[in-house]
Amino acid sequence: MVVRNNLRVLMAKKKMNIQDVADATGLSRKSISKLYHEESIQITFDVIARLCKLFDCEPGDLLYLENEPKED
Repeated sequence: MVVRNNLRVLMAKKKMNIQDVADATGLSRKSISKLYHEESIQITFDVIARLCKLFDCEPGDLLYLENEPKED
């Protein structure tokens, strides 16, 4: 299993771009960009809390588990 995020979906619903999220949360544009493009290898509780506060959601609305495809 791999952890994925719904940041792109949450941003689209609020019509926000990466810079908007960075400005609203105080997080770096680079950090938001890495999450948006699912290139992050880790995320702290503080980042999760800031994003959940911004999008008025729970951590489970932001993060989810996805099965990795089986290789033959």
